[in-house]
Formats: sequence, C-alpha cells, structure tokens
Amino acid sequence: METKKSRAKKPSDAEQVAAYMTGLDHPLKAGIEAVRSVIKGADSRLNERIKWNAPSYYYKADLLTFHIRPVDRIHLVFHHAAVVRIQSDLLEGDYKDRRMVYFRDMADLETKREEFVRVIKAYADLME
Repeated sequence: METKKSRAKKPSDAEQVAAYMTGLDHPLKAGIEAVRSVIKGADSRLNERIKWNAPSYYYKADLLTFHIRPVDRIHLVFHHAAVVRIQSDLLEGDYKDRRMVYFRDMADLETKREEFVRVIKAYADLME
C-alpha cells in the first residue's frame, strides 16, 4: 500500500525546466537558453514550466511556448488569442488566435531584443 511518504515528490516547474534543458540535444541550445533568459527578464509576471514537451510561459493563462523541432531557427508560438491585438513586425502569421516569432541565431535575437521585450510586456499587460 502506497503512503504519502513513499510517493516521490513531483519536481517543481523550475526543476522540470532545468532537467529538460540539461537533456536537450539541439544545435541551437545556446540560443534557446538566451531567448529563455530574455523572456524571464522581460516581465516578472511570467512563469516558466514544461508544456507540450518544451519550455512554456504563462501568466493567468498559457501564453507562449518554444517549438523545439526546427533545427535551423528558434521558433516561439504565442498561442493566446490576445496576441493578435499586439502590433509588431516581430509577430508573424495571420492566424485568428496565435502568432509566431523566429530567431535565426544569437545575432538575430540581439537585433530584435528590444521589440521582443516590448511584445512580451504588452502580452502580459493584456492578461490584466
């Protein structure tokens, strides 16, 4: 019979993300880490966890998730319908409820960093 003491404690969201990133075998892993750092520093309201087998961010609702499969670029899916209210050349796609953001490499991230941070803050603001 299983007792509360015999059950393994579920890792925290931070522990799950750390384990995921440690085990990630991806040619753009350093870039993914850099984008994660920008997201986490952009707005303290966002929380990170693993969702859909990738780092994902939420604040009152699920907001954005890495799409890890492409190996030629860093791909983020902004998947809350509120994102369509944000005007930015950084946000790609004409979907009714989501937008995409892409970074080719670290230099591309640096070029787009200021606008990326602005978009993340505006996105979180829309959740208020």
